[in-house]
Amino acid sequence: MTLPIDAALPDLLAALRRAGCAVLQAPPGAGKTTRVPLALRDIAKGRIVMLEPRRLAARAAAERMAETLDEPVGQTVGYRIRGEAKTTARTRIEVVTEGILTRMLQSDPSLEGIGAVIFDEFHERSLNADLGLALTWEARTALREDLILLVMSATLDAAPVAALLNDAPVVTAHGRSFAVETHWLDAPLPRTARLPEATADLVTRAVRETDGGVLVFLPGEGEIRRTAAVLEGRLPGCDVRPLYGALPFAAQRAAIVPATGRRKVVLATSIAETSLTIQDIRVVVDAGRARRARFDPNSGMSRLVTERVTRAEAEQRRGRAGRVAPGVCYRLWTRGAEGALASYPPAEIEAADLSALALELALWGAEPQDLAFLTPPNPGPFAEARALLGQLGALDEQGRITAHGRDLAALPVHPRLGHMLIRAGKQAAPLAALLSDRDPLRGTGSDLTPRLRALQDPQGAPPAARPGLARIRAEAGRLARAASDAPPVSAAEAAALAYPDRIALRRPGEAPRYVLSGGKGAILEEGDPLAGQRLLVALDLDGDAREARIRLAAPLAESELRAVHANLIGWHDLCHWSRRERRVLARRQEHLGALVLEDRIWKDAPPEAIAHAMLDGVRDLGLPWNEAARRFRARVNLVRRNGADLPEMTDPALMESLEAWLLPHLTGIRTAADWKRFDLLPALRAMLDWPQTQTLDSAAPAWFLSPLGRKVPIDYSGATPEIALRLQEMFGQTTHPTVAGVPLRVTLLSPAGRPVQVTMDLPGFWANSYADVRKDMRGQYPRHPWPEDPTQATPTLRAKPRR
Repeated sequence: MTLPIDAALPDLLAALRRAGCAVLQAPPGAGKTTRVPLALRDIAKGRIVMLEPRRLAARAAAERMAETLDEPVGQTVGYRIRGEAKTTARTRIEVVTEGILTRMLQSDPSLEGIGAVIFDEFHERSLNADLGLALTWEARTALREDLILLVMSATLDAAPVAALLNDAPVVTAHGRSFAVETHWLDAPLPRTARLPEATADLVTRAVRETDGGVLVFLPGEGEIRRTAAVLEGRLPGCDVRPLYGALPFAAQRAAIVPATGRRKVVLATSIAETSLTIQDIRVVVDAGRARRARFDPNSGMSRLVTERVTRAEAEQRRGRAGRVAPGVCYRLWTRGAEGALASYPPAEIEAADLSALALELALWGAEPQDLAFLTPPNPGPFAEARALLGQLGALDEQGRITAHGRDLAALPVHPRLGHMLIRAGKQAAPLAALLSDRDPLRGTGSDLTPRLRALQDPQGAPPAARPGLARIRAEAGRLARAASDAPPVSAAEAAALAYPDRIALRRPGEAPRYVLSGGKGAILEEGDPLAGQRLLVALDLDGDAREARIRLAAPLAESELRAVHANLIGWHDLCHWSRRERRVLARRQEHLGALVLEDRIWKDAPPEAIAHAMLDGVRDLGLPWNEAARRFRARVNLVRRNGADLPEMTDPALMESLEAWLLPHLTGIRTAADWKRFDLLPALRAMLDWPQTQTLDSAAPAWFLSPLGRKVPIDYSGATPEIALRLQEMFGQTTHPTVAGVPLRVTLLSPAGRPVQVTMDLPGFWANSYADVRKDMRGQYPRHPWPEDPTQATPTLRAKPRR
């Protein structure tokens, strides 16, 4: 049987012989997955390894190629997936899932014995595929120039991938597809519409209006089960077959093989978009949703989210109806809504948890910028991932991988769960398997305990949960074989080992609100059985950046917490300014991360610690200026403006340098009331050394010596230095007072202290205006002297004695 890819094979083989690497663009159904590896046997020196993004696709591709050669799987063509392998010494073509290649590269970067590596369905942009390509390309450039590298994609723009691979040649194969008639909804679904019911209605219509197999795209297993339940009894003559990654292989095969005598309706996830051929499909029903893992750097948590499909995904799904004959596609949205769809889904490296990637790069000994990533990892989430690995002991303080980190990288689970399997041993395998899978008892409260009980006795669980529990039990057995023989610990202790950043301590108050050891907030549903628990391990959260909702948790006793995290718990002496209490608080606190397990008064806190904390109080309250301090600052600023080398004393400059000039003077100050009484002047004076003080006193003296010999403070805050004093105190002064050669602005006061005259020319005042002032003042203040010639009078502050 001739396939569209056959015409492109000569050009592809020529490009690979010439350049050693290439990018192949071929639409779905062209036959690239099964024909290209067989063709490469003629030029590859050694085994051919082809990567598939899913286990089902890997197994199906190997079986199809083996069938083409009229051989059983495991001879010329074999496969290796998680938990299963069919290969022999004769195997030339090995189809593997993407994580398998990473392990092969980490154990042997030269890939000895392998002649070619093929990345199939690269357009799906899985994290493992991006990492595998980056590592394989470095291995090829540094160690294996003879290694053939081929990237195959159905929809991805080939140019960026080719540029990444040093301008590798691009070969395009034209597919063979038939026309697909597309139907949209006439009107948008009501807001109250439920996806399973709406999809079931559209499937019923599609079956009624068409012939042939029907492929229905839904976001996940839950929606598939609910849609199948709604369709029960509505499709006579049809077999409804689910298809998703967690199904047993026999059930997956039942969805893939042709129907016999009855129409087949396959309810599938995105697994059926491109990497898997389902025979006899003529009709596609697209519910318009896709499920993706999203990592939230604000919360450090990943969650599965259901989103609208992109235009690229919708076209991929639509194309499945036209593989072997003209087809029909029904879309669960209006034609007008199509323009609002995004063009392409994000690459997984842009949205997923990067902990495993960070661990693999540490094991490889490279930074992200050292490798050829089509989309480099975001620095923020990548730094968060490395911080978590440091908490787990996988990286040292310099970011290098530890022996424990190497052990974690060898385990086929998230680093959190790998850490748990090593530290808690085989008895933690059921918990690791449970946390790696979908929650089998979702909607039954947050407590982990019933889930573990159901794993031990599946027959006591609801019937709908039993298939999932059986799958988790099988995975637990596999993980137990990879786990250590550590001493037994409780389930809560094991959970705390995996999630040291998600230990939850209940906050004071009625609501079940918690603070996590990583610093974020979390909350339980009101009425949840765990709502009164003081300590929890939060195992699943919804990722809300403000306050994440806890969906799964393990109750934790404080003794259990101390048993596994004694090395992370420590006492901290804390002095800090409390804005609420307006004082320095000195406490001794026992911490685990952001959690305060015990809090005591620190009775003998050292004065320097209190003074340091009071600096924050100063920043909160501001500087308590009095007149003397203001006058001193004004003098300094004036002389500084005139070019002298004196410190800046503006408010912003002083607040910025508090520790340097104020800290030595804060002994005994710890409350807002203390600070209000504080005299700033000594601290400001201490900012000047002796020569600077001399310069200041010379250029802007603090006092004017009155004719009575009294020191009158000079105010430098205005445009002109000024003094204010009683008029009688200036009797006998025949020259106008100056400072540094500049006339002072003199405010002359009445005996009651009220301004009488402001002058910059005292002799002129005596000669001219004084007579009029004397006339007014004698009547108001008859007991005070008002001589006719003030220049000859004796200065005084006294009044005439009463008679």
